[in-house]
Amino acid sequence: MSNRFQSLLDAQRENFLSDTTKSLDWRFEQLDRMERMLLENKDDWCAALYADFGKPPFEQMFEISVPTGVIKYYRDNLPSLIAPEPVAIPKGLEATGNRGVIYKEPYGVTLVIGPFNAPILLLLDPAIAALAAGNTVVLKPANTTPATAALFQKLVPQYFSPENVTVVTGGRAEITELLELPFDFIFFTGSSAVGKVVMRAAAEHLTPVILELGGQNPTIVDATANLEIAVDRIAWGHNAISGQWCIAPGFVCVHQSVADLFVEHLKTSIRRMYGSDPQQSPDFARMITTHDAARVASYILPDKVVIGGRSDIAARYVEPTILYPSDWSDPALQQEIFGPVLPVLTYDDIDTLLMTIKRMPKPLATYIFSKDQAVVDKILGSLSFGGGCVNQTNLHCWIDTLPFGGVGASGMGKYYGKAGFDALSNRKAMLIGNPDVDLDVFPPYAGKDIAKSLSVFG
Repeated sequence: MSNRFQSLLDAQRENFLSDTTKSLDWRFEQLDRMERMLLENKDDWCAALYADFGKPPFEQMFEISVPTGVIKYYRDNLPSLIAPEPVAIPKGLEATGNRGVIYKEPYGVTLVIGPFNAPILLLLDPAIAALAAGNTVVLKPANTTPATAALFQKLVPQYFSPENVTVVTGGRAEITELLELPFDFIFFTGSSAVGKVVMRAAAEHLTPVILELGGQNPTIVDATANLEIAVDRIAWGHNAISGQWCIAPGFVCVHQSVADLFVEHLKTSIRRMYGSDPQQSPDFARMITTHDAARVASYILPDKVVIGGRSDIAARYVEPTILYPSDWSDPALQQEIFGPVLPVLTYDDIDTLLMTIKRMPKPLATYIFSKDQAVVDKILGSLSFGGGCVNQTNLHCWIDTLPFGGVGASGMGKYYGKAGFDALSNRKAMLIGNPDVDLDVFPPYAGKDIAKSLSVFG
């Protein structure tokens, strides 16, 4: 049975094999086209995001401004990123006129599969890195954001030649068929369950992958934290996109001496952000499906609700909710919530808490609120996670000097800025020899001073 997308792959591969995509001019042109596609259709993008799940204006513009910022980074830095990179080699080899150089070459045809929660940003950021590195790109937007996917299907052919960038829409059947093909690189952002499917498919062709997955992200608040500032950052970090953010604080562990006060401040912060009826707030998004709304609502234990707790499944609405005091056995602590329900637990001994968290799957992010550097250092030295913040939440993933990605169950591979360029490039290591100076390392070995011969490598 023929694959519907084989011709698409073949056209991009032929284009790549021509070496066209390796030029600086080609890369700049693709970045310019991407920027124009975003900025010239800004209102349409925002309208699609609102149609799909009620994204508020600030979160809509975030999806435009972040990719255009990434484009600017690559436009400013591409010449130096592309340039061959001299590296140190053993002094003996260097003394005989040899030198080490790393060349950066693109992988080839790259499949980028995006998620629903930031359907523009998290599809295009990897694509922008791929194009900057000289790869062609096949875009697969999420099928659960139909308005945004339809806009991609409409606009991509208007701005790009299909042998450079093209788009495939659809659901599971289309993804399954795409994954049957021998892409040169696959970049997937989404759930751990689908990430495993992607990795199994990639293994059939030994295709390298970056998997940006998720997890239940811990937030630790100790007794020294500035609670009034911490709660605003946690409330926003958790409830933006209605909690459907892979880097959202998943649960909060607060030192028992300040836990009650923390919860009171957090309740005040949520009311200030979203009002007494968040369903009417223009700043609070909806769940992506009724199924997800029902799933998240099922985590709400009425006897632990201190604010929120209401839901309207048909309207895909779950109210921002705090569960306190929560327990490690509660339903909301058994998986990534991916919704606006926040369990708050207490702790009294940091070592016991860290051991509990270390036994959980490694998260994508961790957040620490403390003024005690010794506590911060202890947490950072003990826990393994993709990245995070101290006395902030969420913002680390949009800074181009900070590689972003997961570890263990939360993913593999890093991208963003230079890390993104490097991740989508094969770093080809080369030893450039001196054609006129002999190295006495060849047979016959009898009578040779072996140690002297090998000293050039030391």
